[in-house]
Amino acid sequence: MTAWSITGARVVDPASDRDEVVDLHIADGRIAALGAPPSGWQPEHILQATGLVACPGLIDLAARTREPGQARKANIASEARAAAAGGITTLICPPDTRPVTDTPSVVELIRNRSAAAGGARVLPLGALTRNLDGGQLSEMVALSEAGCPGLSDGGRPIADSLVLRRALEYAATFDLPVHLTPEEPILAQGLAHEGQLATRMGLPGIPVAAETAGLGRMLALAEEIGARVHFGRLSSRRGLELILAAQRNGQPVTADAAIHQLFLTEMDIYGYQSQAHVRPPLRSTGDRDALRRALAAGELPVLCSDHQPHDPDAKRCPFAESEPGISGLDSLLALVLRLADELNLPLTRALAPVTSGPARVLDLPGGRLTEGAPADICLFDPDEVWWFKASDMHSRGENSPFTGWEFTGRARYTIVDGLRVYDAHN
Repeated sequence: MTAWSITGARVVDPASDRDEVVDLHIADGRIAALGAPPSGWQPEHILQATGLVACPGLIDLAARTREPGQARKANIASEARAAAAGGITTLICPPDTRPVTDTPSVVELIRNRSAAAGGARVLPLGALTRNLDGGQLSEMVALSEAGCPGLSDGGRPIADSLVLRRALEYAATFDLPVHLTPEEPILAQGLAHEGQLATRMGLPGIPVAAETAGLGRMLALAEEIGARVHFGRLSSRRGLELILAAQRNGQPVTADAAIHQLFLTEMDIYGYQSQAHVRPPLRSTGDRDALRRALAAGELPVLCSDHQPHDPDAKRCPFAESEPGISGLDSLLALVLRLADELNLPLTRALAPVTSGPARVLDLPGGRLTEGAPADICLFDPDEVWWFKASDMHSRGENSPFTGWEFTGRARYTIVDGLRVYDAHN
């Protein structure tokens, strides 16, 4: 199918601030026109989408597919298809695979298996250092040429400041985006947010200082070098303030937060609820509300799922022995729409952090619905009310604290490069 049209949909494009009912015309994997079709247009198919919202396909900046290395939990094929079912068209995967994504051969393996999956595209971040051990720098340019849109510490902060400085210098030389984890590892050896609840539960705490101390060191190095740095998974008000201060000083830095941090707090682990065991930990109500205010004000430009699927045994154990992480692909769109409702945000504002925002961070061609852009499109029903059940999840990982929640809004079709990769009716 090379030429076809979507008619009657409400097109919401944060990149162009468009929100109107207008037809979309697709040819050869790209958007050929919006509104009136090109001259002589003869579509092979017309999708009638009255009542649906068409937005850019979601871009998830942090999603682990567990392949290569942990196929018992999930794999590229299962998670690429799960992403498509959730309206996500691009998954950005950290390099902490097994083996680590530190060679072009691993990048090629991931991209080939993504292409064969027929769901969302999967783009791996390359490792900043070989084997993510914080010692020897990786072949960053080779990883970029192999298809990595950026480089990352893979959730393992580089402890040696000299190594980190050299990595940032090397990346800056070639204008390669770098993703860093805002954490001081020595301070982050606990299990829950440091506070009265963790003390009462007998859990070792992780203070906010674990985030701010890591941020302070990394921001100082990035400022001196002028590197493009993105900080992944902020969790605190104080961490957000440091990022905003750096931006006011002209630093080319950005940051994201995992969407569960805008809904859950430390109280959600009460009773040792392992499904709410995440890293960084769920923090105070004040931290959650600060992230929400920043999102509403446009100061938090990116949200991600921080998708980490686990097998059941990883969560069916005492809290201290459980593995951190939430399976987030199935709930990302629903939670974004819930934020739009709870914060009274227009859809153009609410969808920007999962479309145009992440696209800008990595200079990706998607994240927008304009003529010539890739035809990566999510069509969702904004009025469908549904209950989130583990049995209905498309991801292999059913570990989510949102099971049992009522949501409004659900993906009906997902299109990648002009091809329909998900149809809720099939």
